[in-house]
Amino acid sequence: MKLEPGDAAPDFALPAADGTTVSLEGLRGRRVILYFYPAAMTPGCTKQACDFRDSLDSLAAAGFAVLGVSKDSPARLAKFAERDALTFPLLSDPQLEVHKAYGAHGEKTMYGRTTVGVLRSTFVIDADGKIEKALYNVRATGHVARLRRELGVDQ
Repeated sequence: MKLEPGDAAPDFALPAADGTTVSLEGLRGRRVILYFYPAAMTPGCTKQACDFRDSLDSLAAAGFAVLGVSKDSPARLAKFAERDALTFPLLSDPQLEVHKAYGAHGEKTMYGRTTVGVLRSTFVIDADGKIEKALYNVRATGHVARLRRELGVDQ
C-alpha cells in the first residue's frame, strides 16, 4: 500500500543512533522529511545522507526536521553518523514495520531482476501529521536538491 498526499502519516516510535527514541507524535507542529534508505554506509545511502546533512541548515530554517530510517541496528547507525558527521536522527526499524506502514518495502526491479527490499522513499509530513508528498523509488543522487526545489527551500 502506497501513501498519497492527504493521508494520515502512520505514527511510529523508533530507536535512534544516539540511544533516544524518536516518535512522529513528538514532532507534531513541525514539518518532517522522513526518508527510508536501504543500508547505512553504502555508496548511494551515504551520498543521500550527506546531501541531507549539507542541506540541513536551510531545511531547518524553513521549518523542517529530517529523519532517516533504515533496518540497520542503532549501533551501526551510530557508526554511520560518526563517520559522515550526520547530525540529524537516524532511526532503526529492523523488523521493517514502519517501512511497510509507509509502503517503503516491497517488490523492486534491480538490474533486470525483481527482488523484495527497501524502496528508497521520501515523505514530507505536514505539521498536523498528514502526508504532503510521497516520493517512491527515488534516486540517491540529486534527490535532495530536487526535493529542496519542490519545497521552495534555498541552499
